[in-house]
Amino acid sequence: MTITFTLAAEDAGARLGRIETAHGPIDTPAFMPVGTAGTVKAMKPEDVAATGAQIVLGNTYHLMLRPTAERIDRLGGLRKFMRWDGPVLTDSGGFQVMSLSELRKITEAGVRFRSHIDGSYIDLSPERSIEIQHLLDATIAMAFDECTPFPAEHAVADASMQLSMRWAKRSRAAFKPRDGYGLFGIVQGGVYPDLRATSAAMLQEIGFEGYAIGGLAVGEGQAQMFETLETTTPHLPRLQPRYLMGVGKPSDILGAVARGVDMFDCVLPTRSGRTGQAWTWDGPLNLRNAVHVDDTRPLDAQCGCPVCAKYDRAYLRHLTKSEEVLGLMLLTEHNLWHYQDLMRAIRAAIGAGGFLGFAAETTARWADSAKKQS
Repeated sequence: MTITFTLAAEDAGARLGRIETAHGPIDTPAFMPVGTAGTVKAMKPEDVAATGAQIVLGNTYHLMLRPTAERIDRLGGLRKFMRWDGPVLTDSGGFQVMSLSELRKITEAGVRFRSHIDGSYIDLSPERSIEIQHLLDATIAMAFDECTPFPAEHAVADASMQLSMRWAKRSRAAFKPRDGYGLFGIVQGGVYPDLRATSAAMLQEIGFEGYAIGGLAVGEGQAQMFETLETTTPHLPRLQPRYLMGVGKPSDILGAVARGVDMFDCVLPTRSGRTGQAWTWDGPLNLRNAVHVDDTRPLDAQCGCPVCAKYDRAYLRHLTKSEEVLGLMLLTEHNLWHYQDLMRAIRAAIGAGGFLGFAAETTARWADSAKKQS
């Protein structure tokens, strides 16, 4: 049996569910911290788990280059390698090939590119991507796809989507089913509703354990992203998980949940932690701002994380301005706690039938705080 998804409640488009996997459950809506190179940056795995995160994301592209999937396999798989006890989702490597590598050449067979590490030429095909994810022992693997650039004319987006669908069929054929493991297909088609509908139908004809929505958060803006979700999620199976890749800000997550999305990942909370930004229930705080120099309040009085329990804004600003490693570690920890707090609150609101009220109240609070800071 592959992974299973149980839908427990629906409220104004938002969904409360649970994914059962070989490596533990995932309560949805869920946010997955990004562990690109086998680590969530600046965090120990047990501290990531303490935030409430049940699943982390690993990156096929980076791990295939260093230390290599074969080495990780010999060492017991990615979970053992990075000392993470829960499920792991790995992306297919397609986005990083398009965004990081040089001199890439796309053919029907796959992609040939030059490594950003040593410049060597590497071939990545759907079959090789799935093989790498198997060697990593990914709980949830992703079909290999081309991330359609934005903006793209309809014909360009159509050709890109059709290629991804052919690659999805080959990814499915290469995947080795195991109890509690799964493979997700990725819906493409740019911002065009007809292409998104066609892609969703083609993927369901192939058959996957879950369906991701790719090619968004690439410059189209939040309003257009939400419009695309509104025309995409109705075409996806109701009783299988839906994953919006690479998203995002808390407001992005809240809006996407309202449009039927179950899973999210983004580097934002960890990247923000390394650049002096803290996410709170009143919106983002810039710790480099001089207003915090004598402020003895916690980052967020509503937060129960270890950072807010022990450290104040003045000290965290000092660490940030001094570029001390401890500063980025503490801000990262807080941000990951905040994102998990947000997901817990979303799940509770859906379960209680009050998601619309929660979303409206939270959005108004963010807007009011932004107005005060402007």
